[in-house]
Amino acid sequence: MNIIVAEDLKKLLSQGELVLIDARGGPDAFQRYQAGHLENALFLDLETQLSDKTDNAANGGRHPLPEPQDFGQLLGSAGISPESTVVVYDDKNGANAASRFWWMLKAIGHEKVYVVSGGLDAIIKAGIPITSEIPAKPQLKQYPANSWRWPLADISRVSEISTDPELMVIDVREHYRYAGESEPIDLVAGHIPGAVNIPYTSNLNENGEFLTKEELTSKYQAALAGRTPEQVVVHCGSGVTACHTLLALNEAGFEGAALYVGSWSEWSRNDKPIAIGNN
Repeated sequence: MNIIVAEDLKKLLSQGELVLIDARGGPDAFQRYQAGHLENALFLDLETQLSDKTDNAANGGRHPLPEPQDFGQLLGSAGISPESTVVVYDDKNGANAASRFWWMLKAIGHEKVYVVSGGLDAIIKAGIPITSEIPAKPQLKQYPANSWRWPLADISRVSEISTDPELMVIDVREHYRYAGESEPIDLVAGHIPGAVNIPYTSNLNENGEFLTKEELTSKYQAALAGRTPEQVVVHCGSGVTACHTLLALNEAGFEGAALYVGSWSEWSRNDKPIAIGNN
């Protein structure tokens, strides 16, 4: 189990010691955290802590991964050890920075990490107390992280496989971006030729919470059409919401798909072929 609902969180809070992480992105992320967060939750910033951003998105995209050792130092500063039970949420229904943090933790080999379905809104609706009080930071201790153990695909690999019918590149962006109708963030509209559009929002129900495990299993069994997860690469705009679909795939029992971190933000800046429309 990778995804929990707010009622599960209530039980975990009553049963034992947890490390609670509030992960958010955007220029006002910390201000939003200050305005209200789960009691004792530590803030982690997508833009500055869960990414190693540069001025050149053509090399690694808009949210490149930090070095594993740097991520290990960050985990230590949050009081996370390999034995910790970690619960992470965000204010985007678990669809943004929380899923990225989940992927990063799992990719270094951490076992017990859960994303709260529905994020902060679901926590508030469940009556779990939130606060504006900033918790004390734990004592710094390095987490032993030496490599990303989960599969990654770079731009060369995606170029090789995107039009191979035996393999699958999943583009999780909204359909209008995939189709090239408009592009609100990156420089060029369109998609990687051969990529299949399965928007990450389709992993959620009308309440902004994840579909059930059974629903996700049925959805991705049909989508993969007999392919194994090892035949799949997932991307988005900048390697963040792709992790939401990787989380959904894992919850559905399809562990092993690769993340293309650079995603469209890298591809579209490297004179690569670009498709528009539905194919």
